[in-house]
Amino acid sequence: MTDFDSPWKEAISLYFHDFMRFFFPLIEAEINWARGFEFLDTELQKIKRETETGRRDADKLVKVWCRNGEEIWVLLHIEVQSQAQSEFAERMYIYNSRIFDTYRRNIASLAVLADDRPSWRPYHYQRDFWGCQASLTFPIVKLLDYNISELDNDPNPFAALVQAHRAAQSMGENPEGGYENKLALIKSLYQRGLSREDIVELFRLIDWLIALPEREERRLWTEIETLEQERAMPYITNVERFGIEKGRQEGREEGREEGRAEGQQEAIFRILEVRFADIPSKLVEQVRKIENWEILGELLTQAVTAQSLQAFEEVVNEYGDGAAEEDNSNS
Repeated sequence: MTDFDSPWKEAISLYFHDFMRFFFPLIEAEINWARGFEFLDTELQKIKRETETGRRDADKLVKVWCRNGEEIWVLLHIEVQSQAQSEFAERMYIYNSRIFDTYRRNIASLAVLADDRPSWRPYHYQRDFWGCQASLTFPIVKLLDYNISELDNDPNPFAALVQAHRAAQSMGENPEGGYENKLALIKSLYQRGLSREDIVELFRLIDWLIALPEREERRLWTEIETLEQERAMPYITNVERFGIEKGRQEGREEGREEGRAEGQQEAIFRILEVRFADIPSKLVEQVRKIENWEILGELLTQAVTAQSLQAFEEVVNEYGDGAAEEDNSNS
């Protein structure tokens, strides 16, 4: 079964502004992007633990600033729901209420409905009892509403991600079409005016979403190499190919969270050894301390794209500080 949640969650982390611009442009226009934004993932997980257990959703809690001249920050609660669930609207209400209880700030709860049921469009929750009423209405977007062909040349990273998601869903009815859809989508990355780093990032996310048999994966890489030779655009090097393939194996591997983290760490070390030979023991220790698989996924990408070992170390230092703060908050 395709893991839809993990790639979406990572994509939002990488391209949050693009996410808002693509799916919720009216809200995007009201945000003061010059003030920056802050992901509150640790805080959201704490709220979720207090609410229910056992859920792994593509959800985010983000602190943003309003573009109204006032010093006001608000919270965006984002859910990407890949399966129709009868209790979804109720869960949105509960999270909205719990987040408000925690922060006492205005909250906008937004939902991206990524399921395959056209008629399933929950946008409202209401509970009435003895004259008392509690309700929440929230904005939604439905991936099935997008015209896939119109997204072919859209440079927004989420245009390609929507296409990949829809292609992965269609493989249930047409498994043979997976190869052609994946190849066409990857070819389109070279035509969207994207940076080299974005192409590698999106390639990795698409590869994560659209799983093919090993024989077809090898055939796909042959096609990509031919494409790059024709265009004289070697965007994806052999080292990056190794990183993408290792990331695919680790990302799709079932099992314990710790096992996935260890596998990603080893993939990072192997890539660094291929590119830079010797790896300082201090750097190895820093990476070992990071167990968040989303952060490790980003470091895996940095391992194949960083211009130097020093540049990679700087990224690790940034993420390492954040991981340390998260550990302290959980202790």
